[in-house]
Amino acid sequence: MSFSNANLSGPFQSIAGPRTYIYKSAEVVGDVDATDFFAAGAKYGMAVGDRVVVIDTTTPLVTDTWVSAVDSDGNATVTADA
Repeated sequence: MSFSNANLSGPFQSIAGPRTYIYKSAEVVGDVDATDFFAAGAKYGMAVGDRVVVIDTTTPLVTDTWVSAVDSDGNATVTADA
């Protein structure tokens, strides 16, 4: 599967610092943490250090991930907590 911005909520931010996003879909976290999964993530404000809560609607399983890279095309990559 691939990224769908319709499944992305946020950013949520209290005052300052990293933002939080929620990505809710039938995709497992192993798919979501693929390199550049969040196509044009920078367009949605994603930056390194931001939190992305991934909700797998099939399992259901909730996983905290963090934006670990944003490439020159604006695509974001997340890494799951160990």
